[in-house]
Amino acid sequence: MRDDRFNRGIEEFNGRRYFECHDLVEDLWHDTRGRDRLFLQGLIQVSVGFYHFLNSNYKGAASQFTRGLGKLDGYRPSYRGLELGRFTMEVVRWLAMAEESLRGGAPEFDESEIPKLHPDGLHVSEQTGSVSP
Repeated sequence: MRDDRFNRGIEEFNGRRYFECHDLVEDLWHDTRGRDRLFLQGLIQVSVGFYHFLNSNYKGAASQFTRGLGKLDGYRPSYRGLELGRFTMEVVRWLAMAEESLRGGAPEFDESEIPKLHPDGLHVSEQTGSVSP
């Protein structure tokens, strides 16, 4: 996918600007057909899930994470240059926190642990800065 909106959307996601990511990628999604369309929709939904989570809308977060993960499942372990295997596993952890919050638990989280989208074959730990395959 050669579109600047895709790259900017990934930058917005990784910068924790989830609403802006949603806007950019949704704009691209409207212009996209074929297999990429469902992939983009999954990314949009995960981004919206984090937006909801950080605004304490755990029901909205759980819904968007579930829908987004369902769409991204068919694109693992990587697609369009992005590593999705580990990314989706990390999103599942945030889904579990959102669901726990719906049962009355108060989520304890460090915003810096929100997963980022990385090039396939490369994952950089936010805490240690180390790169692992």
